[in-house]
Amino acid sequence: MHAAVLTAVNPLFLASPTTDAATTRVRMSDPPANLELDLTRRPQPDPVADARDRPDPVGLTTAEAQRRLQATGTNAVADVAPTLWSRALAKFWAPVPWMLEVAIVLQFTLHEYVEAAVIAVLLVFNAALGLFQEGRAQATLDALKSRLALLAAVRRDGSWRTLPASELVPGDIVKLTLGSIVPADVQLLQGSVLLDQSMLTGESLPVEAGADARTYAGSLVRRGEAVAEVTATGVRTKFGKTAQLVSLAHAASSQQQAVLRVVRNLAMFSAAMVAVQLVYAVVTGMPALQMIPLVLTAVLAAIPVALPATFTLASAIGARTLAARGVLPTRLSAIDEAASMDVLCSDKTGTLTQNELAVTSVYAAPGIDQARVLALAAVASADGGMDPVDAAIRAAAARTGGAAAPRRLSFVPFDPAQKMSEAQALDANGQPLRVVKGAIARIGRLVPALPGITDAAAAMETQGFRVLAVAAGPPEQLAWAGLIALSDPPRPDARALIAELRSMGVQTVMITGDAAATALVVARAVGLDGPVCPPGPPPERAQPRDFAVFAGVFPEDKFHIVRAFQSGGHTVGMCGDGANDAPALRQAQMGIAVSTATDVAKSAAGVVLTQPGLGGIVEAVRCGRTTYQRILTYMLRSFTTKINQMLFLTAGLIMTGHAVLTPMLMVIVMIGGDFLAMSATTDHVRPSARPNAWRIGRVTLVAIAIGLCNLVFCSVVLAIGYFRLGLENHGLRTLAAVTLVCSSQAAFYVVRDRRHLWSSRPSAWVLLSSVLDVSIIAVLAGFGILMHALPWAIIAAILAGSVAFAFILEIVKSVLFVRLRPA
Repeated sequence: MHAAVLTAVNPLFLASPTTDAATTRVRMSDPPANLELDLTRRPQPDPVADARDRPDPVGLTTAEAQRRLQATGTNAVADVAPTLWSRALAKFWAPVPWMLEVAIVLQFTLHEYVEAAVIAVLLVFNAALGLFQEGRAQATLDALKSRLALLAAVRRDGSWRTLPASELVPGDIVKLTLGSIVPADVQLLQGSVLLDQSMLTGESLPVEAGADARTYAGSLVRRGEAVAEVTATGVRTKFGKTAQLVSLAHAASSQQQAVLRVVRNLAMFSAAMVAVQLVYAVVTGMPALQMIPLVLTAVLAAIPVALPATFTLASAIGARTLAARGVLPTRLSAIDEAASMDVLCSDKTGTLTQNELAVTSVYAAPGIDQARVLALAAVASADGGMDPVDAAIRAAAARTGGAAAPRRLSFVPFDPAQKMSEAQALDANGQPLRVVKGAIARIGRLVPALPGITDAAAAMETQGFRVLAVAAGPPEQLAWAGLIALSDPPRPDARALIAELRSMGVQTVMITGDAAATALVVARAVGLDGPVCPPGPPPERAQPRDFAVFAGVFPEDKFHIVRAFQSGGHTVGMCGDGANDAPALRQAQMGIAVSTATDVAKSAAGVVLTQPGLGGIVEAVRCGRTTYQRILTYMLRSFTTKINQMLFLTAGLIMTGHAVLTPMLMVIVMIGGDFLAMSATTDHVRPSARPNAWRIGRVTLVAIAIGLCNLVFCSVVLAIGYFRLGLENHGLRTLAAVTLVCSSQAAFYVVRDRRHLWSSRPSAWVLLSSVLDVSIIAVLAGFGILMHALPWAIIAAILAGSVAFAFILEIVKSVLFVRLRPA
C-alpha cells in the first residue's frame, strides 16, 4: 500500500524494533509442505539486524536440491490448456448442434442423403465459427508461467551458480541484484534492496527491504543487492497463487446463457407442436413413413441455426470498430458483456492514477521560497537511476527553475539505516553547504526545532501524501529548508470518465491494495464520494451500494469482491494494470487492462486499452450496447420466425391434412432466412441508454405474440391457395415457403427498430440481404427449381400483402414493446 503517512506507513522511515528472526523466517529445516506465504504481515526492515554479524549462508548441496525438487515440484505454473481437438469437439456438444445432429440422423433414416449433407455443412460451419471465440483462454496462465521462466544466481555446493529459476527449491540461497526479478518468494538474509512490488500488490511506492523482510516472486529490484533464502516456489508463491486464482476464475458469458435459454424455449415450444402434430397424425391414421418427415420438418423449423454465428459476427464487427478507436478486445464475448456491465471495479495505481510519483506541494521554512526547497532537495537526490522519489523531485525542481542549484561535490544515496540521503555542495558564494533529505523524524534530530513544521507535516500526511523533510546549511549548522509532499496523481480524464459512466448507469468502485488514507484522497479527486470499507478482509456479501472504496486489499480480496458483486446479480467490469489484478480481471465478465498494464494483466483481461487514459472504457460500453441491439434484432426476428413456422406447420397440417412443407423446403427457408438475416449485425441502431440484460422471458412473449400475428397472415394466404385457388399439395408447399419468407421479412423490419419501422434507415447490407432473400425464393418458386412452380402473379401478391401486413404488425409491436420492454 502507499505510504499515506510517511512516518507511520512506509518502512523506509520507521525506526524498526529488533525482531526475533525465529518469528519471521522459514528455516531451511522446515518441511516444504509447511511453507506458507503470509499475506497478512509485511515485516519491516531491521537496521539493527542488518548490522549484526551473520555467517555467510552456504546454500544447499546439489543432492539435497534434487531431493527437494522431487518433493516440491518445479518453480513453475502447470500448463492446463485444452488441446485444439478437445475445443473443436466441444463445439459439437451444445444445444444447437444437438438439434442439428438429430435432424441429420432423421434425414439418414429417410435415406435423404443430400439433405443430410446440407445440414452437416451447417453444423461444421457453426463449429468453425465458434472456435474463433477461443484461443486466449489459457493466455493468462501462459503469461504467468513465462514470468517465472527466469535465471537466478543460486548458491549450490558452496559456490554461486546461474541456474533456471524453475529449478529453485525452498531453502535455496539466491542473490538479488539491481534490475533483476525476484525468482521465488524469499526472505532476505543480508543486504538491503529497493523493491517494486506494484505489479503484485498494487503499491505504487517501492518498498525498502532489509534483513528478515520477505518479498514475492515477480518483484523488481530497483536498487541495492541482497542475499535471500527461498521460502516458497511454483504455485505456493504469491505469484503462483495468483495463477491458480486465474485458472479458477470463470464467469459464464451472458451470450452463452442467452443462447441456452433461447434454445430451451424453442425446444419446449417445438416439443409441444410436435406432440400436437403426432396426435393429429395418429387420430387421422397417417402412415408412419409420413410421420417421420413431419417430425423432421418441425425439428428443423425450431433450430436457430445461425444464432451462435450471429453472436460471433456481431461481436467481431464490434471488436474491429473498437480496435480502430484504441480498444483491443482479447475475447469476443467481452463486447457483449460491456453492454450489460453495471459495475466497474477499478484499481487505483496505474488505472485511476498515473502510476508516477509527482511533487504535490511544498512547504518552505521562513525566509526560503518553494523553488529553493526543491533545488536543495534535487541536490540531495540521485541523478538518473531508478529511484522514483528522487526522479520526481528532480523533475519538479527542473520545472520551477527559479533558484540556482548549489554545485554538488559529493553525494551519499539514500541509506535505509540512516533514513536519509546527503550531499556536500558549494553555494553561490563558494561556501561549503551540506544538504540532507529524508524522514521527518530523522532530519528533525539534525536541526533545531521550527514552529509550525510539525503541523504542516501532519496536514500533508492526513491528505495521504508521502512527506520528505529537507535541511541545508553549513556542515555543522543545518537548518530547516522545508517539506515536500509527493503523491501518485489521478489521471486527468478519470473524473470525467467516472461521471460519464454514472450517466450511463455504470457505478464505479475503487479496489486497491493501497492504504485507506491514500485511496480516499484519490477517490474524492476522481468523484467517488461513497463510504470506504473498514480495514480488514472485505465483507463476504459486499455489494457496490455498500462502499465506494475498498483499500488495503490483496489479489485474493479483489477476486472475491468481484465474485460477491456477481452473486448479487451485477455484471462486473474490472479495470487494472498489474499482475495482482489478473484473477479479478479474469473473473469479471468484462476485464479491462489499461495501456500500461503488464502482460499478465493484458492476458487476463477481455479488453486492453492501447492508448493512454480510460476513455476507451466508455467507447467499449457504447459499442457493446450497439452490438447488443443488433443481436437483439436478430434474436427477435429469429424467435418470431421460428415460432411462426412451428405454428404454421401445425395449422397447415390440420387445414390440409398433410405436411405443408418438406424437409428440403424447410432447409431452403432456413438457409435463406437465418443466414441472410445475419446482416442485422451491420444495421443502424441506437446504443442503449442504460445497461442491457438478456430478458429472454420477455423476448419469448413478444416473439409468441408477433408469431401469432404472422400465423394469421400465413394461414389466410394458405387458405386462399387451398380453398380459393385450389392448389394441389406440391403447389401449396411452394406457396407456404414463399409466404414464410415474405412474412419473416415483414417481421424483420418491424422489430429492427425499438420505436417505429420508419424511424431509422436500414444499413445497405440489410437492404441487400432482404432483396436476395426474396429474390432467391421468388426465382426458385417462379421457375420451379427444387419445388413446384408457382405463378408469378401469386408470388407478387404475397410480396405486396406482406408489405401491407408489416404496417399492421407495427401497431402490435408498439404496444408489446411499451408493455413488455424486451430491450
